[in-house]
Amino acid sequence: MSKIAIVTDSNSGITQEQAKDLGISVISMPFMIEEETFYEDITLTRELFYQRLGENASISTSQPSPETVMSLWDTLLKEYDEVVHIPMSSGLSGSCETAHVLSQDYDGKVQVVDNQRISVTQRQSVLDAMKLAEEGKNAAEIKAILEKDKFNSSIYITLDTLTYLKRGGRITPAAAALGTILRLKPVLQIQGEKLDAFAKARTMTQAKGIMMTAIKNDMENRFGGMDKDNIYLQVAHTNNEEAANALVAELEREFPGFHLYADHLSLSVACHLGPGTLAIACTKKLL
Repeated sequence: MSKIAIVTDSNSGITQEQAKDLGISVISMPFMIEEETFYEDITLTRELFYQRLGENASISTSQPSPETVMSLWDTLLKEYDEVVHIPMSSGLSGSCETAHVLSQDYDGKVQVVDNQRISVTQRQSVLDAMKLAEEGKNAAEIKAILEKDKFNSSIYITLDTLTYLKRGGRITPAAAALGTILRLKPVLQIQGEKLDAFAKARTMTQAKGIMMTAIKNDMENRFGGMDKDNIYLQVAHTNNEEAANALVAELEREFPGFHLYADHLSLSVACHLGPGTLAIACTKKLL
């Protein structure tokens, strides 16, 4: 049986401390803040990130350097037979494609998974990969199983402000201004590769209702029904813990008995969406 190392990146929401407890490796995503490089959860804390974001500092995201990725793989392969690398969705970053290209030099010992996940759904893929490795699956088998399962998750996100989407060029300044005047709360979705518009709401209460209805529809029409034993329910947020806890309580009433996990959205996502974001996700259980 092959000894498998599991690697992911900090977009999964898995911290360096949690990674040690799980026995996996997490590559920290790099940020440029006013031309200085920081690394998520190493030299860039959540508190510092939101402080600089609130100061309107120039913040941009990047992908890990090839040297960082390959150095980690080389180190792991001294102890492990194979590596399963689970980066964020290829539709949201070039880091997945970069890792895939780099892996070609490893004679199949490194398998890069492109299963279109991010945040809490990416985290779940890491946990699934760990279980598959424990069951004796090799790296290529784990990659195939995770990629076959890639469309069995949904994420719906609502924003507190359109400022950061405008700043990142994802909507026009005119659209952002109009949305601000009308106090619109957009609801976005991640289904597969990309972040897309889904609906518009006038209030956060309405936006949460839209997201919950969408999650119910996905459970019923895509994931085989609202079966608490078959689906993980997840909440994520950007520096919005009180509202996230309230949303968890609402979901516990709406979906009694479901396994529910809540976490912060990664800083890479927060950089583009800003603080005050709430997200609901569901993932069909693989194992």
